[in-house]
Amino acid sequence: MAGSAETAARIVRACGTAGDARELRERLLDELRRAVGFDFHAFVLTDPETSVGVAPLAAVPTVRDLPRLIRLKYLTDTNRWTGLTEPPVALLSTGDPARSQLWRELLDGYGVRDVASVVFRDRHGCWAFLDLWRTSGVFHPGEAALLADLAGPVAAALRRSLADTFVARPAGARRLGPLVLLLSPELTVLGQTPETHDYLRVLVPPAPDRPPIPASAYNVAAQLLAVEAGVDGNPASARVHLADGLWLTLRAARIGGRDIAVTIEETSPADRVPLYCRVHGLSAREAELVGHLVGGADTREVARRMFLSEHTVQDHLKSVFARTGARNRRELLARALG
Repeated sequence: MAGSAETAARIVRACGTAGDARELRERLLDELRRAVGFDFHAFVLTDPETSVGVAPLAAVPTVRDLPRLIRLKYLTDTNRWTGLTEPPVALLSTGDPARSQLWRELLDGYGVRDVASVVFRDRHGCWAFLDLWRTSGVFHPGEAALLADLAGPVAAALRRSLADTFVARPAGARRLGPLVLLLSPELTVLGQTPETHDYLRVLVPPAPDRPPIPASAYNVAAQLLAVEAGVDGNPASARVHLADGLWLTLRAARIGGRDIAVTIEETSPADRVPLYCRVHGLSAREAELVGHLVGGADTREVARRMFLSEHTVQDHLKSVFARTGARNRRELLARALG
C-alpha cells in the first residue's frame, strides 16, 4: 500500500466538499482503488434508522447473480455492517471465511480471497456500508487501518450530502402514488405496476440501453428475509432520495405467505421529518422543537410543551436555523415537510 497518508488527506478533503452522494462515492472509490486495490465493490447507502441499503453503487462479476448476491449478503451475519462498531472495519481473511454464507455459496466461486467490509456510522445513524472484494490476495492490517481512519469523515460527508437533498418541492409537483414490485423468495422479478420501471431507472441509473436493475427493492426484500431468518431485527423498509427534494419509502412484505411485495411511495411527513432532523445532526431537544413546529405550535405553545422559557425556545430555534441553513420557520417547514 503506497501513499496512504496522501490518500487519506485527499479523501478527507473530498469529504469537506461532499456534494452529491453518488459523485462523492465515485471519488472515494477512485482514491481507494489507487491506494488499496480491489477487484469488485459494493458501496451502498443506507437508511440511517433501519440500516437497510438503497441506491447501491457496485461493480460485480456478473449482474445475473445480483439478486442472489444481495440475498446472501443480508442472510450472512459474518462481518455484517449492522454489527461492525469499533473498529468499523472487518476483513474476511482474519477469521474463518467458511463461516460466511455469502463467501461459501457465491464469492468463493468468483475466486474472491478476501473482503474488506466498512460501515459508515455516526451518532445520528448508519449512512452506508462498503464491501471491497479482492481476488489476488488478502487485505493487510495497514489497509484495514486506513479504511477505519476514513470511516468517520466519510460518514459525516454522506450525511451532509443527504442533508442537501432536503429542498422544498417545486410548486405543482406531481404526487407519487404507491408503486409495487413483486418478487419471488429468490428475488426474481415477477411483476410490477406500470410506473415502477421509470422510478427504478432514476433511483439506480442503468447503463445505456439496459433495463433498470431494482437493486434498492432487492435490498429491502432481502432485509425481510433476514428478519424472518433471525439475522437482524430492523424493519424491512428504507427511505431514499429520488430527485428534486422527493424522498421515497420502500417497504417489503409477504404476499400469500410466499412472494414478496415491495411498495414504493412518497415518504410521508411523519417519516420525513425525523430523517430531516437526523441528516442535519439536530439534538434530541432540537428535533422535538421541530416536531412541535410541524404540528403548528407557536413559540408560546412550544415553550409550554417543552417546559422552557420563550427566550430559550428562540435560542434553540436559532441553533436549528444554523444547522439546517433555513432562514426562517416557513423555509424550515417547507424543507422538512417537502
